[in-house]
Amino acid sequence: MDQTVKLTYNDKIYEFPLVEGTENEVGIDIKALRAQTGLVTLDPGFKNSGSCKSEITFLDGEKGELKYRGYSIDDLADGASFLEVAYLLIFGKLPTSDQLNKFQSDIHQESLVDEDLKAILKSFPRKAHPMGALASLTSALTAFNPGSVDVDSEEDMYHAIVTIMAKFPVLCAWTHRKVKGLPLNYSSNDLNYVDNIAQMMFRMPNGTYTPSATVNSALNKLLILHADHEQNCSTSTVRIVGSSHAGLFASISAGISALWGPLHGGANQAVIEMLEAIKADGGDTKKYMAKAKDKNDPFRLMGFGHRVYKNFDPRARIIKVAADEVLNEMGIEDPILDIAKGLEQEALNDPYFVDRKLYPNVDFYSGIIYRAMGIPTEMFTVMFALGRLPGWIAQWREMRMNNEPIGRPRQIYTGEVDLTFVPLDKR
Repeated sequence: MDQTVKLTYNDKIYEFPLVEGTENEVGIDIKALRAQTGLVTLDPGFKNSGSCKSEITFLDGEKGELKYRGYSIDDLADGASFLEVAYLLIFGKLPTSDQLNKFQSDIHQESLVDEDLKAILKSFPRKAHPMGALASLTSALTAFNPGSVDVDSEEDMYHAIVTIMAKFPVLCAWTHRKVKGLPLNYSSNDLNYVDNIAQMMFRMPNGTYTPSATVNSALNKLLILHADHEQNCSTSTVRIVGSSHAGLFASISAGISALWGPLHGGANQAVIEMLEAIKADGGDTKKYMAKAKDKNDPFRLMGFGHRVYKNFDPRARIIKVAADEVLNEMGIEDPILDIAKGLEQEALNDPYFVDRKLYPNVDFYSGIIYRAMGIPTEMFTVMFALGRLPGWIAQWREMRMNNEPIGRPRQIYTGEVDLTFVPLDKR
C-alpha cells in the first residue's frame, strides 16, 4: 500500500507504511519505530500487534470465519481427512492421492517409538497430569533423534515433519493408557491416521477393537477444527522458541506447555469441571445461568463466548452436529451431559446471552464429545495438542523458511531507580 500513518513526537513527524494482507487486513509497519524515534509500543498481551506475515490461517472474529490456506473450515471438516488437512497446512496445498498415500506410508515407517521412552513414561506417577508427561516425552524425542534439522534441505525438513507426525500420536495414546492404567498399544500400518489414534487409545489387550464410524468421524472433525488458529498463545510460543533456531521437537514441546493453561487448551477440561461442580450443587442450570449474569458473582460460565470471535464460533457450529450424532449413537445416560444440554439450550434462547453473542464455543462441545468417548477429563488438552500438531509444524516451518529474526519483545521498565547498594552486614 502507498498509504502511511503519521506520528508526531517532539515536534517531528514520522511516517510509517501500511501493509495489507490478501484478506484486506491492514496493519502499520513499525519495525523502524525505535530506530527513528527511540520509542517502543506498549501492547499487553500483544492484542494489537502482528508478529509476522503468514500464509497459513485466516480468521475474522467479527464475521465468525476461519480458513486454512484459503479453504473454509466448513468445507474441510465436511470433506477432508485430518491427514489431508495436515498436509495442506504444512506444505501449502491439498495433496493428490499419490502424495497423500506417500505421506501416510512415510508416517507408518516412522511410527515406532524407542522402547526407552516407555521407561521415561513409567517413571511418572500415575496421577501426573498427561500434559506434563506429553511435554516431557516430546522434548525427549530430541535425545532419540539428536541430529539437527537442516532447514535448507527439503529432505531433512520432510523427514523431521514425518517423524513428529508419526510418533506424536503414539505418545498421546500412551499418556492416555497411563492415566487409565492400561498396557500400551502400538501403531498399526493397516489403519489410517485417525483410526490408528483411536485403536491405540481404546483397544483392549483381551479383545479386538471395532471402531465406530460416527465416533471416528467426530474425532476427525475435532482434530481438523483444532489444527490451527492463527497466532494464539501456543503457536506464538512455537514460533518464538523456533526463532532461536531451536529444533522442531523442542519448539513443539514448548507449545505443549503453553497450551496446558486453562485459558488456552485447558478450556475444554474447565468446561467439564464446571459441569461437575454444578452437578455436585444439585444440577440446577437456571441457578447457574443467573449466577453467570450477576456481575457481582465470581462464577464464570466456561465454554461460552470467545476472545477472538465476536459472533458464533464457526468451529462450534460444525462440532455441535457431531456431538449430537455421537450422543445419539452411544445412548449415554450421564447427568453431566444432561446439565451441558440444559446450559446450551438456555444460552441459545436467553436474550442476555444472545444479545452478547455468548454462544457455546468449540471447547464446550469438544469436552462433551471426549467425555462421551470415555476420555478422562485431564486428557482433553492432550487431544487438543494432537489436533494442533500440524498447525505448530506449519508455523515453525514457515518461520524458519522465511528466515525470521529471533523474537525479542521490548518492555517499559517500572521498577526502582538508582538505589545505593548496602552490604549484607549493614542491612
